[in-house]
Amino acid sequence: MKMFGNLFRRNASQKLSALLLIFGFIWGLVLLRFTFQQPKHQNSAELREQILELSKRYVRALAEENQNAIDGPHGASMAGYADLKRTIAVLLDDILQRLGKLENKVDDMIASRLTNNTNSTNSNSMSAGASKQMNNQEFSDLCGLTSIDGFPYCEGKIKWLKEMWKSESCYANYGVNGSTCSFIKYLSEVESFCPLLPERIKMIAAAISLKPKAKFLTSLDGLLAVLAEHKELAWIKLRIERMKEKWITAVKALAKKHNLENRPQKKILLHLGLLTRESGFKIAENVFKGGPLGELVQWSDLITSVYVLGHNIILSTSVDELIRHLSIVTGNKDGCPIRGDKLLDLIYIDIVGLRQLKSVLGASFTHYRCLLRVLDSFGTEPEFNHAEYSKIKNHGSPWGKLNLIPKQFYNMFPHTPDNSFLGFVVEEYFNENHIALLNTISRTNKALVYGKLADYWKDKIPFLDIVEKYAEIHGTFHENHNVPLPNYIINHGILSGHNLQLLLREIKVFVGLGFPYEGPAPLEAIANGCIFLNIRFQPPKSRKNTLFFQGKPTFRELSSQHPYAEMYIGKPHVWTVNIENRSEVEEALRQMMKHEVKPHLPYEFTCEGMLERLNVFIEKQDFCLQREIWPSINALIVKMAKPSQSCVEVCQKEQLICEPAFFHHLNKVTELKRYEIKCITSKKAHDLYLPAINPRNQMCLLQSDYLLFSCAGSHELYNRICPCRDYVKGQVAFCQTCVEEKENN
Repeated sequence: MKMFGNLFRRNASQKLSALLLIFGFIWGLVLLRFTFQQPKHQNSAELREQILELSKRYVRALAEENQNAIDGPHGASMAGYADLKRTIAVLLDDILQRLGKLENKVDDMIASRLTNNTNSTNSNSMSAGASKQMNNQEFSDLCGLTSIDGFPYCEGKIKWLKEMWKSESCYANYGVNGSTCSFIKYLSEVESFCPLLPERIKMIAAAISLKPKAKFLTSLDGLLAVLAEHKELAWIKLRIERMKEKWITAVKALAKKHNLENRPQKKILLHLGLLTRESGFKIAENVFKGGPLGELVQWSDLITSVYVLGHNIILSTSVDELIRHLSIVTGNKDGCPIRGDKLLDLIYIDIVGLRQLKSVLGASFTHYRCLLRVLDSFGTEPEFNHAEYSKIKNHGSPWGKLNLIPKQFYNMFPHTPDNSFLGFVVEEYFNENHIALLNTISRTNKALVYGKLADYWKDKIPFLDIVEKYAEIHGTFHENHNVPLPNYIINHGILSGHNLQLLLREIKVFVGLGFPYEGPAPLEAIANGCIFLNIRFQPPKSRKNTLFFQGKPTFRELSSQHPYAEMYIGKPHVWTVNIENRSEVEEALRQMMKHEVKPHLPYEFTCEGMLERLNVFIEKQDFCLQREIWPSINALIVKMAKPSQSCVEVCQKEQLICEPAFFHHLNKVTELKRYEIKCITSKKAHDLYLPAINPRNQMCLLQSDYLLFSCAGSHELYNRICPCRDYVKGQVAFCQTCVEEKENN
């Protein structure tokens, strides 16, 4: 009796722990039963029902205990029950999704056995996965939806809400009443898991049209005042002050070129996780001591662009500041988002900041997932982004497994078509007002080596000996170092931006050493009239053979130190050579010394180019409601890859770019037929190389997991079906018909 008395006197958290253990034990038994029994459709359906029944019992029991305890001595400890209840609901939803995938795998195995046991191909035979495609009747049951393409969780969320909508009173407050239409309305307009109902599209568009309009700004004084309040943003503030006249000139030029009227003004949070004290990076402390600047350059230009385009911005450089900005959300204990106007329309963030955001928001994070735009220098490929797939493949990367739509990752350069190209602005110090000064500077046979740290130089002395035969060698690295360097090197130390640009006007050749990879400096040199000697990598560098990339969430291969300069600029401004080939290096240097080139800067790296690109992204990229496909489907050019060839390769070979936004459109047998791709049979699977076709039997393989759509994937046996598009030279993020200019302009 004493033992039982002690048991009942345990506090609420211990009771809850025991309940969770019991629940986990029951779930484990059910899973074991499914694993070891002969898999049948009836068993898996029964298992789903059992899980749902267990979950409903759990929620009811927890609610009853909460009701009994709220006025008791442990009432304070029960405040966390709502969060725990919601967490268990999420856990159950995840279990059901995993069960569904496991069931599909078993079905595919059974279908595979049946296929292997037949000697002929039946044109009507479909795999179990393909047979699960929703038919017309099922779509009509979804309140008139004709397609759920692009919404991979819609069907599962509808089923989950059908069983669980009474578990939280907030669902009813949003109009959920048990009908399928109310489920879809909630899941499309509140949580963004489903497409909008046809009759709601115009209504939503009308509501958006009533919102305040963004007016482009011709003064940066307000922004500079905000930046002055953040000591971590001192370097960014200085850069913006130097460039403010160029930004104002650029936005005025853009307004003449494009219609900047009638744009909804958006509330945009920019959280710079890399500058927070909690990150431990100390970038703000070292930025004036020669520390890394690439990410700060991009953040500077992003902040300025959003502000100049007329949107409301909220800046955050600490976790405490982030908590203050999101205090309304973090106080939400319901399983639904808070009611009323949206707190935010967009969130620009980096990977470190994303982790901080998830910690601050807790269970509410899922309601803000589609608003995220993640600054990610080197890119995140779908196979690393997809948590389950990455785990199966044992991809050891601390930066992946975020389960975002891959286009939500914003890169420094247009190197990963699965992601979005945000870019940055190459700062130009000189204009027509400096002509007299520039005329006093003569360009001679001088070479400036790209490398602020002497450590970058130490293994490259034989290569530099070759360069020294043709040009006087200069450097801008720290004076304090222990690297023995040749006496012929003239070191200027760490220069200010202005003095560096003056030096570049004297330089003939800007010499790469192979590292750092894909930095902004070569573009700055080219913009000042230098020729860039770019180092080719043979074999290409990637996480397979280079320590630097082993933690990066990408298998992308770098063909050179600066692939963008190699691919999109090229000769005469860029010469790419193998430094192990002495004759190739010498021939390149001889030719470079003969050439006189004018300063060159691609439009996409100017202030106007970045404003144009970001403005379109803000208006057109919609990962929540997804009311339209962007770019327009009219830009689609379908290409068939050879076995082992990726869509990146096949599109690039045709001077095109792979466009992942079109994968949804191609992922149907009826659409493939329109492009003269005939499927004798078809089935659904989930892998990186889908959609594809088996050339041996004309079986079309369609993608069942939309987060795995990938331009990078390939398969040694199958022909990938690739969505390509053309691009604007100097603005590769756009197809040639993607941006409308003002008429008569």
